[in-house]
Amino acid sequence: MSNTANTLTEAEPKRYPLLVDLVIRLVKEKPLGTVGGVIVLVMFVTGIFADAIAPEGYNEVHPLESLTPPSAQYILGTDSIGRDLLSRIIFGARISMIVGLAGASLCVFVAAIIGTLSGFLAGKFDIIMQRFVDTWMCFPSLFIILTVMSILGRGLPQVILVLGISSGIRSSRVVRSAVIGIKENVYVEAATAIGAPTRRILFRHILPNIMAPIIIIFTITMGGMILMEATISFLGFGIPPPIPSWGGMLSGQARRCMMMAPWLALWPGLALSIAIYGINMLGDAVRDILDPRMRGGLGRYGRAAKRRR
Repeated sequence: MSNTANTLTEAEPKRYPLLVDLVIRLVKEKPLGTVGGVIVLVMFVTGIFADAIAPEGYNEVHPLESLTPPSAQYILGTDSIGRDLLSRIIFGARISMIVGLAGASLCVFVAAIIGTLSGFLAGKFDIIMQRFVDTWMCFPSLFIILTVMSILGRGLPQVILVLGISSGIRSSRVVRSAVIGIKENVYVEAATAIGAPTRRILFRHILPNIMAPIIIIFTITMGGMILMEATISFLGFGIPPPIPSWGGMLSGQARRCMMMAPWLALWPGLALSIAIYGINMLGDAVRDILDPRMRGGLGRYGRAAKRRR
């Protein structure tokens, strides 16, 4: 009997924390997701240490060297008033990182509040909230964002607030669906039957079991936040100059000088494309790993069962 127990103990694979297990599975099962993760990591490191990495300040002007093509002194060239494009793109990574993280976090917070309460309480509250969400989704998101930004004014906090709340309202449908599926389980019904308060049920039974869709919403929303910030900055409603934004670098004087200086559009557009590609690849890989319905998404216990076989 003891030999059998020892054999089973030896066969049991080593258990890792959830985050470590997620990284290991990402590297082993999702090579494109790993590439996306490296791109996102590089963007974060660049944004955090932009002051040390950038050759000069993002608003340091050299009037006599405007529209200088890429050279040994200015690797990516200069803009219409002589600012180094490499430095501005590096500092633009910081803006994109802040918008992506803060906007996605606010989106998840709003979606979790609306979706959890609407799915769990149901009844009239659910009907009222879902009609509000339906009304919100009837309007094009860009139209709503531009309208609100014109009222609040330009600035980084306004961009994060508007993008996060707007995306959170739209994403609440996903959280609501997950909550409806969870609250039908026996342990939730048992907690309700013994008189557990609603707050305890939500925080102890509902929220921990909907973390997978919440993480998926966060990773997928990050790319949309950065792209939408670039869109409204390009249209003149986002980050005010001279703060560098990849979308803002494509508008204004740069838009008028792109034909004679194509590097003004090439480098910011390339940086934006690479960042969105990396975030989308990472988000898709995380979704496949966390979703048990996807192939290979059996979770850590599913992998352990396969090894024991």
